[in-house]
Amino acid sequence: MDWKLELVAIPVSDVDRAKAFYTKQVGFNADHDQTVSEEIRFVQLTPPGSACSIAIGKGLVDAKPGSVQGVQMVVSDVNAARAELVKRGVEASEVQHFPWGSFVFFSDPDGNRWAVQQLPARN
Repeated sequence: MDWKLELVAIPVSDVDRAKAFYTKQVGFNADHDQTVSEEIRFVQLTPPGSACSIAIGKGLVDAKPGSVQGVQMVVSDVNAARAELVKRGVEASEVQHFPWGSFVFFSDPDGNRWAVQQLPARN
């Protein structure tokens, strides 16, 4: 049996601001934006090429906005990914190199922290 991770909830304080950040600046695709009721709004966003999406919205989780740390995306070229983020206005760290990969880090407007990793070459 396959167990596929397909959705991660990211708590945000301002849904429209977060949606704009993730779509216009980070480059995620906007899949769904549904207001279910006055208490619930569900927005699903997906990184290009990813099988896993994020959900932001109102009434989805009890977690404090900005409390998510360490969500990670993997890319084939971390330098190009950083250049694209910076070009789109995202404050991204310099590329950091470790034996387990090269990384760029950034945060959304609420302080949820993301890592972008390029895996090391395999022998």
